[in-house]
Amino acid sequence: MGTFDAIHAAALLVMDPTVLLTMLLAGMFGMFVGAMPGLTATMATALLVPITFFMDPIPALAAIVTASGMAIFAGDIPGALLRIPGTPASAAYVEDSHRLARQGKLNLGLGVSLIVSCIGGLFGIAVLFLAAPALAEFALKFTSYEYFWLAALGLSCAIFVASASPLKAGISLLIGLALATVGLDPTTGVPRFTFGNTNLLAGVEFIPAMIGLFALAEVMRGVIRLNSADPVQPMPVSSGPLFKGVGGVIRKHPRNILRSSMLGTLIGALPGAGADIAAWMAYAVSKRFSKTPEAYGTGHVEGLVDASAANNAAVGGSWIPALVFGIPGDSVTAIVIGVLYMKGLNPGPTVFLQNPQLIYAVFLIFILSTLMLLPLGWATVRAASQVLRVPRRVLLPIVLSFCLVGAFAMTNSPFGIIVMLVIGLFGWFLEENGFPVAPIILGLVLGPMFERMFMTSMIKSGGDLSAFFDRPIAAVLGVCVLLLWFYALISALRRMVRTR
Repeated sequence: MGTFDAIHAAALLVMDPTVLLTMLLAGMFGMFVGAMPGLTATMATALLVPITFFMDPIPALAAIVTASGMAIFAGDIPGALLRIPGTPASAAYVEDSHRLARQGKLNLGLGVSLIVSCIGGLFGIAVLFLAAPALAEFALKFTSYEYFWLAALGLSCAIFVASASPLKAGISLLIGLALATVGLDPTTGVPRFTFGNTNLLAGVEFIPAMIGLFALAEVMRGVIRLNSADPVQPMPVSSGPLFKGVGGVIRKHPRNILRSSMLGTLIGALPGAGADIAAWMAYAVSKRFSKTPEAYGTGHVEGLVDASAANNAAVGGSWIPALVFGIPGDSVTAIVIGVLYMKGLNPGPTVFLQNPQLIYAVFLIFILSTLMLLPLGWATVRAASQVLRVPRRVLLPIVLSFCLVGAFAMTNSPFGIIVMLVIGLFGWFLEENGFPVAPIILGLVLGPMFERMFMTSMIKSGGDLSAFFDRPIAAVLGVCVLLLWFYALISALRRMVRTR
């Protein structure tokens, strides 16, 4: 089958009314799940799997692609309204998003996030269409050495994301890494820091921890200020069209969008990475090269532009190793590979020869779902903005109930709620003393990968540290990380000298 014939056959499959209706319903479902604090894009995908048992391959793929893409954007909505990231990918820039809303710029913040998400998503699809085999081959060259340096690079972002005090950000990151060591040792399988509690054998789940650090701390702060002498001011309700002023922001930051879309696609193409890491790294890179780095974390739209472009571009990028080699790029594509095998369609190099129309159908579904993001996102933002009209005495208990549901859903046990409460109280104490909590989440997300890749590499090399620089890609990444650490150290010493 020629390329044109395959595209034509794919278009006929995708334009079927059943497929389009499935995409619409899955998109609405993905928006709902993503907007709920703690319910992730992975959960949205997993919940759809039982339904896909009864579907043909194309509608099944359409449902998963659409739901996961919508959930990634929808996570920005509770972040802006309530300072509660809906998904881990939203945690990197939740401070800027919420501060914009408190400044009466909710429409601008979410409008920019929506448009840039579409641009980043389309960029990821274009790369998926044009360069999938080449990028997948590059991704397969990554071994434990490269992944170690990639995790180290991601962890280094915590220092650059911090606006006020890099030292306090570093301490918060170490707290997150310490929490990531709880559970079974990835090398020996020996329990660590579990204190005999079997619930801790699986480690500290980062979703309940994220809900506690952001949501519970915010609820506590709101309760304390309700009857205090300095009550929290109600968030202003944004008026006017959602996309007003967005065009000016897009025209001002085209380089940021292009750079972060490329970075997001590349990180998404690496097996095991994903939108979460892409958002953190894009935000850190954006701040490093910005002319106004001091504005980040205070309601600055530039960081929002970079992170939104990266995390949505990563969605398309993660499908590259999944389709080309049958290797999951993230947890969503791991579920997709299972669905494809269930339908008798084995992903891998032969799928381009045996079922080219399937590949082109996925491309077309991606394009349609990204375009569908605009009207569905607009409607969801309009509906969600009504939350601002609810009195805080009513809103805070409702938010707390959502937090309890989200924490319970991730562990399917009351232990998730306990983790959320304990870490939430700890996070509130840290924030009251000027410590940022976002680096804790970064440590929890990347800590296990950082440790696992380091131990695997040391075992392979027989304890020889020079092996981390033997491979070309690992050497380049390693030098970049060491230069970054050296730069951070020199900057800290300069600040100490100036303060004296």
